[in-house]
Amino acid sequence: MREGLILKLSCPDKPGLVSRIASYASEYQANLVEFNQFTDRERDAFYARLEIDTSNLDISQDDFMAGFSVLGKSLDADWHFRRLPYRMRTAVLVTRTDHCLNEIIWRAQLGEMPVEITSIIGNREDCRVIAEKAGIPFHFIEMKENKEVGFQDIDSLLEEQEVQLVVLARFMQIMPEWMCEKYQGKMINIHHSFLPAFIGANPYRQAYERGVKLIGATCHYVTSELDAGPIIEQQVERVHHHHSVHDLVRLGRDCERSALAKGIRYHVQDRTIIDGHRAIVFPD
Repeated sequence: MREGLILKLSCPDKPGLVSRIASYASEYQANLVEFNQFTDRERDAFYARLEIDTSNLDISQDDFMAGFSVLGKSLDADWHFRRLPYRMRTAVLVTRTDHCLNEIIWRAQLGEMPVEITSIIGNREDCRVIAEKAGIPFHFIEMKENKEVGFQDIDSLLEEQEVQLVVLARFMQIMPEWMCEKYQGKMINIHHSFLPAFIGANPYRQAYERGVKLIGATCHYVTSELDAGPIIEQQVERVHHHHSVHDLVRLGRDCERSALAKGIRYHVQDRTIIDGHRAIVFPD
């Protein structure tokens, strides 16, 4: 990852926005190596994500970011800068299944995700061996009848590790409302999503018995409303008549791994802008 800055911005739409933003960068010899934009005409809203090469800046990065506030305020904008390169401090929460966890570790090791996995936190011991093989600390948090104690323990770990992103990698617990609010926009979940939706035990068996033709997975931000947060990424696979329940499970795992990996990548690269109940996403 090159040295530079990422700028995320949202503001009311008006003529000349792209020109004014680009002119500011050009004034200080910054090079725009990526400029993604989207205008929501129904809401008259403008969204943008810029990657800026600052190697030839004639001022410091600090001064460049501080100086942008004059333009940002004149646009009535919300904006955020991130320095490049960086790695986002990330904790992964798990229960029993390990396919999503393995995908995250593998892609992080490849350098596809700029994340530093601070720890793996599980309410079961099943994934401990995977964490140990990867050299990542594993914390077992028992979720007894009073689950609030367990969630308080998890929150203490997250604070202690100064975590910037929490990934629920098939963590089979419902997050309490206070935790959803505390980590709003910083907690990502993955869940299976079927057409139609099947809830309760053995969803793949239910899907098989109903003869579904598509199965999939959804990666989304966590909110206090269960599985209803802004969607970052979705993946689907077609189901054929010869597929067994085990085949559906296999296809579902593939969807979950892919959707979660892309969702994390988009988040940590600042390619998402949360806009109410939806997420604006600028894929790479």
